[in-house]
Amino acid sequence: MQVEAWLARAARTVPEASALETSQGRLSYAELWDAARLAAAELARRGAEPGEQVAIALPAGIDFAVVLHACLLLGAVAVPVDMRLTPAERERTTARARVLVEAPLIMPVQTSSQSAVSGTHELEDVCAIIHTSGTTSAPRPVELTCGNFLWSAIGSGVALGVDPHERWLCTLPLAHVGGLSILLRSAIYGTTAVIHERFDTERVLTALEQQDITLVSLVATTLVRLLDAGLRKPPALRHALTGGGPVPNSLMRRARALGVPVTPTYGLTEACSQVSTAGPPLFCTRVGIDPSGEILVAGPTVAPASLAGDGWLHTGDIGSLDDDGLLSVSGRATDTIVSGGENISPSEVEAALESHPDVLEAAVIPRGDERWGEAVSAIVVLRGDRSAPGHVFPPSPPAGVVEAELRAHCAERLAPFKVPKSVTVRTTPLPRTRSGKLLRREL
Repeated sequence: MQVEAWLARAARTVPEASALETSQGRLSYAELWDAARLAAAELARRGAEPGEQVAIALPAGIDFAVVLHACLLLGAVAVPVDMRLTPAERERTTARARVLVEAPLIMPVQTSSQSAVSGTHELEDVCAIIHTSGTTSAPRPVELTCGNFLWSAIGSGVALGVDPHERWLCTLPLAHVGGLSILLRSAIYGTTAVIHERFDTERVLTALEQQDITLVSLVATTLVRLLDAGLRKPPALRHALTGGGPVPNSLMRRARALGVPVTPTYGLTEACSQVSTAGPPLFCTRVGIDPSGEILVAGPTVAPASLAGDGWLHTGDIGSLDDDGLLSVSGRATDTIVSGGENISPSEVEAALESHPDVLEAAVIPRGDERWGEAVSAIVVLRGDRSAPGHVFPPSPPAGVVEAELRAHCAERLAPFKVPKSVTVRTTPLPRTRSGKLLRREL
């Protein structure tokens, strides 16, 4: 099915409306449309074609948004790159990209390549690949279609309503579906996306109090920081969408008591962000519970390649539906840790720890945390003989020295959000099955 290009429609219907507001400045929809068409011509000159991947390794802001929309106009597949990744992680993410954009595009003043720009979107076409860490050590790509994003925007709009003067504050990484969806939903609605390059408590507090923000997407960590900084009754805020992992009931009660309209959400990359908001599934989304308690999702927001043979997305999360169809999420069937809205593979962190010359074996598990939802916690067993060359620790290192050294070791190999918040030394072997598999439940 073919629809009018979202940016083209917004530029035609609300040309002077603010499309983006960032630290770099503001662009109206007419200005964003012009910039995206020139950027599309430049990407085409570099070899981007319909269906080809274009990796976008740019900070959140105007330059990122221009390249993203240029990809959509070309029919190319946008691959946002998390700027916090190490060089090796980034290389894996961009390995299949035909074009890699690592600096703002220098665009031609005029171009004869307008024929490369399409005024329509094919809803069945893949338009973005989001990399998410699951239970494996390597990032896992999820292919999302134009239809996935359109239906997600429609479903979100039905759940939350759409103010014609909506101003949605994005403090989430644009390499994640939660952040990227804000940019695309705003273009579909013809409303304003206010983009912050990173979460800064004082800057977000000022925006919520003084800049007529109507929606904001947060995780438990950032909500805590805002409340601690004095957030009270934001004047224009309709919903503070809070998800990305466990949100303690005590935190929601605290926020609401202070006049912050917190709205819990549940979603995942494979379902193009939101699955349920304040309990009910999105109107275009079907949710089921299998006999084991696993949450199943189906509908037009689900990435086609993520559907199992039975027609459902098997989320790996455990939950229940009440008599009114409201979804409650109680945990995950997998080992994935969700800390501050980030999905983290324990095996990847364990591999980094075990690459240290003094670590014999390591286990990484979540610990409940008011600020992070779940904190990445490591348990290590040190090697018995640490006198050989190349070893760092003395025979009886103080606990604080071990923790500092191993966290620094991980920081050189992993993105910051994957580094353990704590490291505990264990003097007995880690519990394992007979086949050698780690028994996390016994830790």
